Amino acid sequence: MNEDQIKGKAKDIGGKIQEGVGKAIGSSEQQAKGLNKQVEGKVQEKVGDAKDIVGKGNR
Repeated sequence: MNEDQIKGKAKDIGGKIQEGVGKAIGSSEQQAKGLNKQVEGKVQEKVGDAKDIVGKGNR
């Protein structure tokens, strides 16, 4: 795993936690922020996946 994949996964997990807390306390704002973090994390993971693929092609 490269740095983007790790950071992306961490954002995704953090977003899931934030969404869950938002649901627990009834905060739609926190839920939305959590969902947004999840999307950011998934995008960053995909960037890391692409970097891995490109990097392996250059070897």
